[in-house]
Amino acid sequence: MKYSIAVIKGDGIGPEIVTEAMKALDAIGKKFGHEFVYTESLAGGCAIDAEGIPLPQETIDICKASDSVLLGAVGGPKWDNQPGHLRAEKAILGLRSELGLFANLRPALMFDALSDACPLKPEKVEGGLDVLIVRELTGGVYFGERGREKTADMGEKAWDIMPYTEKEIERIGRVGFEMAMKRNKKLTSVDKSNVLETSRLWRSVMHKLKEEYPEVEYSDLFVDNTAMQLVMNPQQFDVIVTENMFGDILSDEASVITGSIGMLPSASLGEGTRGLYEPIHGSAPDIAGKGIANPLATILAAGMMLRYSFGLMEEADAIDAAVKAVLEEGWRTADIAKKGEKTLSTQEMGAKVIEKLA
Repeated sequence: MKYSIAVIKGDGIGPEIVTEAMKALDAIGKKFGHEFVYTESLAGGCAIDAEGIPLPQETIDICKASDSVLLGAVGGPKWDNQPGHLRAEKAILGLRSELGLFANLRPALMFDALSDACPLKPEKVEGGLDVLIVRELTGGVYFGERGREKTADMGEKAWDIMPYTEKEIERIGRVGFEMAMKRNKKLTSVDKSNVLETSRLWRSVMHKLKEEYPEVEYSDLFVDNTAMQLVMNPQQFDVIVTENMFGDILSDEASVITGSIGMLPSASLGEGTRGLYEPIHGSAPDIAGKGIANPLATILAAGMMLRYSFGLMEEADAIDAAVKAVLEEGWRTADIAKKGEKTLSTQEMGAKVIEKLA
C-alpha cells in the first residue's frame, strides 16, 4: 500500500524528532511492504519567517491532499511578540479548523520501565497507568469571539466567549463513548456545570448520549475535582472526555504523571480517516539543535497514525513494541534518564527503535 503524508517539521526540536519518526515509518514500510510518500511544508514560526504568516495556504492545500499529517512542534520565544492573529500557535488552531479535526486523543500511558520517574508515590500507580483523554478541539473559548475595549474607570477590559452547540458536544461525546467501548467501558465526562452554562448544555447532551451506550460505566465530574483526582487516584480513570480548554489543561497534567512529557503522542481526528499526529511536548527551543531531544513521542505519534488513519494495527503494534523494548533494555535520552545514567542522542535513540523494528 502507498500512503501520502504531509510533514510539518516546524520549529525548535521539530525537525530533529520528525526526522526520526519518518525513519521509523520507512522501517515499517520496508518490513510490511508499504510505501510512505512525504511532502514537507511550513507552519508556525518558520512559516512566519519565510512567508509572514503562520499557516500558508500552500500548507493547508498539501495537508488536505494527503492521507494524513505528521507534525513536530511550532512556536518559541522568537515569535512571542507577534500580534495574536500572527502568533506561531495559530498554525495549529488553523490546521484543526481547516481539516475539521474536532477530537484530540491524548493517551497518558506510563511505561513500566519508566515507573520510577512518576512524581507520585509508587502505591498510587502500582500496576501501571493508562488513561485516554478525549478533548474537543474546534469549539469553546479558543475559537469564540474575543476582544478588548477601554472602560471609563477600570482601565482596559478584555473578554473571551466560550460557545458550544449541541452538535459539537454530541460528536465529541460519541467519540468518548466509542473509545470507552474499545477499552474498559468506563467514561468520565468533565465539566463545570455548577458555574458555566456551556457546561450545563454539555452535561445534558452527554446524559442523552449515555442512553445509547448502556454497557459503559458513565460518571460526571467537575474539572477542579478531576485535577485533584488525577494526582490522588489516577487509576480510577480510563477514558476522560471534556471540552477544549479543560482538556488542554488536564491532558498536560496527566502527561506529567507518566514520568515525562517527552514520551507522549497525540492524535487529532475528524469525521474521516485523515488525522494530525504530533508529540505533546512543544518545540523546546532551549535544546533545539543540540541532538538531545527525545524522539519517542513523535515515533509513537507515527504509530497512532498507522492505527487510526491507515488501519494498520499490526504495524502500529510493532512501533509500540519497539519503543517498549528499547526502554526495557535501559536506553534513555536526557529527559528520562536517572542521574548519572549514560544517555543517547536523538538520532541514537531513533536508531535503537529502528533496530528493534528490523
